[in-house]
Amino acid sequence: MARLDAFLKIMQEASASDLHLSTGCTPMLRINGEMQEARHRPLTGDEVRLLCYELLTDTQIERFEADGEIDCAYTLEGVARFRIHLFKKFPGMGGTFRIIPHEVPTLDDLGMPEVLKTMLHNRSGLILVTGPTNSGKSTTLAAMVDYLNERMAYHIITLEDPLEFIHPNKQCLINQRQIGEHSRSFASALRGALRADPNVILVGEMRDLETIHLALSAAELGLLVLGTLHTSSAAQTIGRVADAFPADQQPGVRLTLSEVLVGICSQLLLRRADGNGRVAAQEILVGTQACRTLIRDGKSHHVNNVIQTGKKEGMILMDQQLKNLVGDGVVTAEEAARFADDPTAILAFGKTGLRRPGMVGS
Repeated sequence: MARLDAFLKIMQEASASDLHLSTGCTPMLRINGEMQEARHRPLTGDEVRLLCYELLTDTQIERFEADGEIDCAYTLEGVARFRIHLFKKFPGMGGTFRIIPHEVPTLDDLGMPEVLKTMLHNRSGLILVTGPTNSGKSTTLAAMVDYLNERMAYHIITLEDPLEFIHPNKQCLINQRQIGEHSRSFASALRGALRADPNVILVGEMRDLETIHLALSAAELGLLVLGTLHTSSAAQTIGRVADAFPADQQPGVRLTLSEVLVGICSQLLLRRADGNGRVAAQEILVGTQACRTLIRDGKSHHVNNVIQTGKKEGMILMDQQLKNLVGDGVVTAEEAARFADDPTAILAFGKTGLRRPGMVGS
């Protein structure tokens, strides 16, 4: 039993999402999105190193010493799986441990909109889940893979850094590959995946031009590609994909994206009004003909107009979703305003005291 196991158990019992260890500092927990000190004295550099190194193999320790940082995962039986990031700093070193439940949540468990299920019935194309760090993108993607796993006879390849949720084979054959351990990079792993007869490829991070290009090509070849970007809206996501390429290639990239895009789910996590955890808010764009035309013509800044008029297709703007959460009493207007494009409108909406019949706070 590793000495750090006791900290990880406390983390789970406190319903924390993350544990932070840092030389010279008291261990800290992220609970409902906010940092809180644990009841423990500050840790010395030797203590942090000992706690962390017990979880690593000799090879991983060598890599950390050489590179100054490492991503990996650790499973504590009966508790959870943990995503780990260790890094050198001044002074000493630090580490972040994020909890990953043993059970893969379903889309229904997460309260995701039905339109995501509709998107997953496409046999080819590109579905993007976007949002800032710690917005639940990996959890949503895992639930999407589980949805396919329950219903389709597919070969699914996941490319992750590190492996988070572990998927048992149900109706699908699922092969999970960890970047840095099973392949050098997302781009090289994606090139290999194209030769492995997949139906679906999950790309944990579309972080560079080559990976984005390969993901678009895979979708164009008839595969269903699930990917992530660190963008906060559908319009920003479309712009980020095109802007990753040199100017002379962007018209062609926009054309390809317009043809393969199935949809975009931009996601945030907000503190619940009752203090009981966090809730996800999503902006949804569906790749309708109107959307495809705007992308092809380089007018992605007008995509919000398509979303506003696309309610029947399951589309919704983030600010409208935030108003819905405020109106249902799920989050406070002040919390929603922190994430809104128009915080003044959210705060004004909150002051009206509107609540939907039968909902919390009505």
